[in-house]
Amino acid sequence: MNSYLVVLHKDEDTVSFIDVKTRDTVKTIETDYNPHEVVITPDGKKTYIACSLGNKLNVIDNETFEVTDVIEHPDFDFPHGLGITSDGKKLYVASTYSEKVFVINVATEEVEKVIPTNQTYSHMIAFSPDEKVAYIPNIGSNNITVLNTETDEIITHFPVGKGPEGIAVHPNGKHLYVANQDDNNLLVIDRETLKVDYKRRIGAVPVRLVFSPDGKYALIPNRESGDLSIIETEHELKGEKRPWEIKRIQVGVWPGGTVFNREGTYAYVANNKTNDISIINMSTLKVEETIDVGIHPDGIAFLTK
Repeated sequence: MNSYLVVLHKDEDTVSFIDVKTRDTVKTIETDYNPHEVVITPDGKKTYIACSLGNKLNVIDNETFEVTDVIEHPDFDFPHGLGITSDGKKLYVASTYSEKVFVINVATEEVEKVIPTNQTYSHMIAFSPDEKVAYIPNIGSNNITVLNTETDEIITHFPVGKGPEGIAVHPNGKHLYVANQDDNNLLVIDRETLKVDYKRRIGAVPVRLVFSPDGKYALIPNRESGDLSIIETEHELKGEKRPWEIKRIQVGVWPGGTVFNREGTYAYVANNKTNDISIINMSTLKVEETIDVGIHPDGIAFLTK
């Protein structure tokens, strides 16, 4: 099996497939305008790309690395956050300026439902481990929308900090982690009570948040400070286990998209303004290597096939 980094270049409207072992770019293809976010189907056969300023989704065949379909909808207005269910049947899309969530049938590639959040700037999608709930951060409303994915109806909204963007649920399902870009902090929220259990100061303008496969670490790229906050989710201090920033490492300028390999041994950070990818060795928690890529890399995914 071969593994690839799928890297979007926002300012040249392309996506590159980079061989993880050789670091070589296998192929670069054109996308629609301003590719932002990317998700791969669980079977590894297709890649979906949200082309935000083009108001389209591009569908790529991962055998040929070619665009095979374009999904459009009149209510797409800066489609951005993507999430696909583990059975590969449903794709969720958060459209920032139309402030709606779209549910797409992966088999037919048709929009089956449009769900208004009635909040401001609905931006990302994060599932609970059982995928019964999706969380959508609303950057302008400073809150999170909770969506029941079994009925595709909104359950509630609850407040967080200013400018929430980075979001993910810990693999054990207990806590929701939210990075607030205007407050420069991390909130660790109990999913049952929706109360903040922990609050941590991190770098300047945190924009993404991803967990290692085992849940030991959360990585948060901080756009303005050009660094990566490494959170140990059960750090032991004075007899208590709690989330703790154990290290902050310098990466490139304007870090954004971040992804782990399947084993969790390496992480990859797309640096928007230095046009490169930082490779983080998770054993040493240091940048091991840097790969040059195209102009303004942001969305990134890990493909094995």
